[in-house]
Amino acid sequence: AAKVNKALLYYYFKDKETLYGAALDAVFEGLTERVSEVLARELPPREKIREFVGAHFDFIAGHPAYPRMVQREMMRGGRKGSPHIKRIVERYLRPTFACLRQVMLEGIARGEIRELNAADVVPSLIALNIFYFSSIPMMRLLMPGIDPLAPEEVARKRAAVLDFISAAIFTRNEREGGR
Repeated sequence: AAKVNKALLYYYFKDKETLYGAALDAVFEGLTERVSEVLARELPPREKIREFVGAHFDFIAGHPAYPRMVQREMMRGGRKGSPHIKRIVERYLRPTFACLRQVMLEGIARGEIRELNAADVVPSLIALNIFYFSSIPMMRLLMPGIDPLAPEEVARKRAAVLDFISAAIFTRNEREGGR
């Protein structure tokens, strides 16, 4: 289908699993580059988290295969074990998680973020975005006549996610005063 010489493909990748691993790396590397850029900015913690979630949402919106790949890999990790999950966690997810944890601790110390555990919050921030895009077939059935991928629906959902996160983790003063 890709009009690539199969022998040449196996020259670069020893098997389908290695090729799939390269596809995973490409997706996670792109995401990591995008969110790392946001996390490196000099912003107050509240803004940094909002920018992170927005950048994560935008990346997924632009890479429709990402949610399915992530879910597939998580499911594989729990069954027979994935040959890729440890590498993905170490190379891409752990550094981002550590940075977000530090932003949260700084925000808590500054009174911008409620006393929350990053290990509880960070996966939820990410899951809100991933679930929306992975549940598109179901959402089309639940809401006939509405295209969840229409630009106006994607923009509406992005705003709703940011509003939800603001209400969930920011202190009252930060929710009211500084969106």
